[in-house]
Amino acid sequence: MKRQAGQVVAAARDLHKVTGPEIIHSLINHFTELHGDRLGEDDPAIIGGIGLFHDLPVTVITTDRGQSAAERIAKHFGCPTPAGYRKSLRLIKQAAKFHRPVICLVNTPGAYPGQSAEEHGQGAAIAQNLLEISQVPTPIITIILGEGGSGGALALACGDQIWMLENSTYSILSPEGFASILWKDSSRADEAAAIMQLIPEDLLRKKVIDGIIEEPTDHAAVLSNIDKILQQEISYLQKLSTTDLLRQRHDRYRQF
Repeated sequence: MKRQAGQVVAAARDLHKVTGPEIIHSLINHFTELHGDRLGEDDPAIIGGIGLFHDLPVTVITTDRGQSAAERIAKHFGCPTPAGYRKSLRLIKQAAKFHRPVICLVNTPGAYPGQSAEEHGQGAAIAQNLLEISQVPTPIITIILGEGGSGGALALACGDQIWMLENSTYSILSPEGFASILWKDSSRADEAAAIMQLIPEDLLRKKVIDGIIEEPTDHAAVLSNIDKILQQEISYLQKLSTTDLLRQRHDRYRQF
């Protein structure tokens, strides 16, 4: 039975879902967080660093919505600023230098839309990520944990593979935003969600993503499923030559 898109949207926004920091804590040994964009700022909505995944050195980057009300406000509810995107790009380029695979974990409504972000070059920061990450000579896997909203998510999802938890979404904007533009009525968000084809099943059929990760209610089971997929796909990507890796990545995005 096909799931209702509106129900998946609600599940994707559940505050009790598995988080990026939780995945890092459970699956990455000896994680060391790295700070700063090297232009004087550090965005708390992006956590990034290095660690060991089954004894393999990796770089991990995740959006973070925070836990307490104060944390959520400080992190703009998981909406990265230009500094966050510059920090993520710095860490990805560093990973390429040391031949480390990159794991990106995404749960964001989108890039931070505030005036300060625009003044500091939000659009340019996202565009630079898209340009450079598409050419980085190291494996990059993205898992969308909840919301994958707009260019804010795409800036961390332009590598070799994209996987989604089964209760997650990936779209150009929120259903509320879509409904407001199309019908001038945000209350028709569920109707908009059905039209947008933003749930994992639709995106897999269109080959926008590479697979869906089962998401039972037990966090330990979800973490185990994520662990298996990461082991499997990192192993596959590491066997490719740099030429083949970049060719596959290029071909992936050319089809759109």
